[in-house]
Amino acid sequence: MPPPCVSGSGEPPPRPAGTTYPGRVVILPHLAAEGEHPHRVVPRIQTSVGALIFDSRGRLLLLKPTYKSGWTLPGGEMEESGETPWEACRREVFEECGLRVASARLACVDFRRAKPGRLPGLRFLFDCGVVAQDALAGIVLQPEEISDHRLEPLPVAMTLLRKAIRDRVASAVGAEGFVYLEQGQPVDTVR
Repeated sequence: MPPPCVSGSGEPPPRPAGTTYPGRVVILPHLAAEGEHPHRVVPRIQTSVGALIFDSRGRLLLLKPTYKSGWTLPGGEMEESGETPWEACRREVFEECGLRVASARLACVDFRRAKPGRLPGLRFLFDCGVVAQDALAGIVLQPEEISDHRLEPLPVAMTLLRKAIRDRVASAVGAEGFVYLEQGQPVDTVR
């Protein structure tokens, strides 16, 4: 359990820079070093990316992960090295299936609330468009994480994807622009 937020003096207790309270907050070392709000805490948010990749017939690329059930899209978690969501997308697509995506449209961002044992999260979904058939024929899977792949028409793909991913794909595919979701659902007041 994290220490209490206030002490008897009315001031927050001192927390060393870089301190992590599991599942809660991190004191940013650079803030403490600069003397700017050394006790400021920021929320930890898990951030992941996914890629919509289609073939010339409009079929969606799906991957079968080794570490969980069902099918998913190419993608994964951003690294803490400071990579951007787009950099993470390109890296994950290449690592998981050997494809190099050069451009995309940010199709969707989905905010997921925290649950017991799970941090809140941001899920970025990039529409990477149509990939050439010769590139798709040369897919090389990352065997530690991916056991299979397939291209499926969108209606079939939607039956194979987990609900959270299916909600994002359903909102993003065919949308005229960027879609903002919370818990997989569009927010009427955000356009």
